[in-house]
Amino acid sequence: MKSRPFDVLGLGAVAVDDLIYVDEFPAPDLKVHVQSTARQCGGLAATALVAAARLGARCAYAGTIGTDELSIFALHQLRRESIDLKHIRQTETARVFHSRIIVGRKNGTRNIFSDGHGVVGAAPAWPPAAVIQSTRVLLVDHVGVRGMLRASRIARRAGIPIVGDLERNSGPGFAELFEFVDHLIVSQEFAARHTGRTNPAQEIRRLWNGHRQTVIITDGPRGCWYVDQVNPRSATHLPAFAVEAIDTTGCGDVFHGAYAAALAEGLPLVERIRFSSAAAALKATLPGGQSGIPNRKRLQRFLTSSV
Repeated sequence: MKSRPFDVLGLGAVAVDDLIYVDEFPAPDLKVHVQSTARQCGGLAATALVAAARLGARCAYAGTIGTDELSIFALHQLRRESIDLKHIRQTETARVFHSRIIVGRKNGTRNIFSDGHGVVGAAPAWPPAAVIQSTRVLLVDHVGVRGMLRASRIARRAGIPIVGDLERNSGPGFAELFEFVDHLIVSQEFAARHTGRTNPAQEIRRLWNGHRQTVIITDGPRGCWYVDQVNPRSATHLPAFAVEAIDTTGCGDVFHGAYAAALAEGLPLVERIRFSSAAAALKATLPGGQSGIPNRKRLQRFLTSSV
């Protein structure tokens, strides 16, 4: 790929996650003992960028956030991960997502209660086109669809691949943004909801279009399915790495960030998917949305031992 200052640029969701650890999520009207709590930076774009940065990519965030305490906390955490923040846009009215996440340690589950009031994500006219053109890979999500569409058009004209971290249909403009994505990576839950099918092989064919480079459906411990331009009609299954899952918060976003980093590095498709699957698996072995994200050395050691 053409040499550019950034490997991965994200514009979308940043969150502050307050994690509450319990033995297991309770039934209604029950009281449970809180084992521990923690505050971390989270969000689709932020977690993906942290994953990419820890794995060696040069990352930048250029979305819109606020000037309040939670926004400042998130910026501090991203800066600690060496993510370039000089192109962010801050306004007094903007906010980051604030999520309360209850993690059931017994079964490795989590329930997320997210407050998105005031969240902007990708602004309609920010960042400048030159910033978008300065990356090797553009990472888009569904937060700020108008801004994501603008960025995707600029990236498409510049020949920059677009990796999509899309969890839900966000209304007007989403269908166009969905079609723009070159490397579409979605959960099996989203794929079933979006296509009306329940079989990954059928879902993936409906998600394919002629210009995509790949479509990947992830399904946690059941692994993932993918198609590409070489073989767009038949889905290939890649088993998940066997790990003891402690907390699955952020695993999907880690997969996206690792994939974007591997794409910027020029790794072949199968290697990109194994790289991303391993990163997500390792994240699940430790609590928190970002604390378990591996660095490159740990990931390579895991991949070597898993051959």
